[in-house]
Amino acid sequence: MQFLLAFIVVAPLLGAVAALLPAPPGLKGRNPDQAVLRHGVTVTGVILIAAIVLALGFDHDHPSKMQATTDISWIPALDVRIHLGIDGISLPLLVLTALLTFLCALHSYFKLPAGPSPKAFVALILVLESGTLATFAVLDLLLFFLAFEMVLIPMYFLIARWGGAQRQAAAWKFILYTLLGSVVMLLGLLLIGLKSGTFDMVALATDNGRGLTSSVQVIAVLAIGVGLAVKTPMWPLHSWLPDAHTAAPTVGSVLLAGVLLKMGTYGFVRILLPIAPDGMHTFAPYLAAFAVAGIIYGSLACLALVRPGAKGDLKRLIAYSSVGHMGFVLLGIASMTPTGVNGALFANIAHGLITGLLFFLVGAVKDRYGTADLDTLSGATGAALYGSAPRLGGLLAFTAIASLGLPGLAGFWGEMLTLFGAFDPADGLSRPAFLTFMSVAAFGTLLTAAYMLILVRRVCMGAKREEPHRIPDIQHHEFAAWTPLAALTVLAGLWPAVLLGLTDPAVQKLLAGGKS
Repeated sequence: MQFLLAFIVVAPLLGAVAALLPAPPGLKGRNPDQAVLRHGVTVTGVILIAAIVLALGFDHDHPSKMQATTDISWIPALDVRIHLGIDGISLPLLVLTALLTFLCALHSYFKLPAGPSPKAFVALILVLESGTLATFAVLDLLLFFLAFEMVLIPMYFLIARWGGAQRQAAAWKFILYTLLGSVVMLLGLLLIGLKSGTFDMVALATDNGRGLTSSVQVIAVLAIGVGLAVKTPMWPLHSWLPDAHTAAPTVGSVLLAGVLLKMGTYGFVRILLPIAPDGMHTFAPYLAAFAVAGIIYGSLACLALVRPGAKGDLKRLIAYSSVGHMGFVLLGIASMTPTGVNGALFANIAHGLITGLLFFLVGAVKDRYGTADLDTLSGATGAALYGSAPRLGGLLAFTAIASLGLPGLAGFWGEMLTLFGAFDPADGLSRPAFLTFMSVAAFGTLLTAAYMLILVRRVCMGAKREEPHRIPDIQHHEFAAWTPLAALTVLAGLWPAVLLGLTDPAVQKLLAGGKS
């Protein structure tokens, strides 16, 4: 188990280096491009298998215990260690990352986005995977920061080199926002490490803030929270997200929504809640207020984009919906209760599955029709997917309904639990204020249902259009890439205990200061 976790983190980096080397003569296939794309599928597939084996070997009777740990001294002068480990909080995110990256590699093998060298594309995907997996596995504050930053450059180049219109501006906006947030976050991490005398996240969580004064905790939460909020993204620090999603290639959007956004919320749960509880207590009402503002803002933006004549872009609409969905995650974290934090972690995984699938589907629609413009895709001359590509239309409708939180699908449980967390927040937090936040967030679920149903009506319904060329329905490679996400969306909706059984003991221990 110890070796397996280290292998999962390091192997994508080795695969990225190998992708840049010439293919051996016997593995070239039809051409070098096909060989390197097959290499990407193979490496990400091996990582996914290793992650599944790790999950099967995980001690499910003690999910609050750090398992598969590696602890090696790295920089003795600063007491920085190569410390890896997983518990019930990080394991689901690790498996989700491995799954989505493999599905993106499989999709790219059959539908590579237009751009420069496929070698560089595969190498960037693998570096991105390694950085994300490391973020969820490391247990040292400085290593966390390095892993957190490691994903920025690959995503920048994926947007800038393989993206669509306005890709350069979107890539620069993404890198500037996240880098500025990261600079502030680094100062907060250094403050915690230097004031407490250690950067070890397990030791700091067990100490539960007792080694830090309240003023240090407040400053640390403010500094680290800004960096994490940019990546989440929290309103009003979200404005880089719609541009990045609109310009990014399909696999870039899937990884950005399904994996990268989770790094910010994971940092709130893993670092700020257990290490600086007094600081979090101070800022929790403000975090909740920004969270519900994001829920309403994201929903209203989607309603504006989906109305006829607005020239709304489908990818931009899904990006704004992510602002709203991540608002529920932040609201659950702000409640500082086991119920709310469990809901936040569940909503994290559900959003990765559902929104990842939505971006795959939107990319397929754009490939078939040459546009993601809603006005073009609706009406008598629009897509009318139920008639022209019924399986694609049906799956798009299913995913949209999952996104709006229909009971029985994954999106429901996270939103419900975060609302319950806000209904009865942690001791010392203003219950009237959180009841107000809960009511506003609940109204946001109605707005979400409204724009998602309008989206389905405009894109999927309507008279069957006469096409000069037949629009292909779901193809075999798309079926292979999308089925796991749809199946897991149903499984998590019908059997939430699979995920909550992992997260709840770990969350209870985290909030209790390292005591089970």
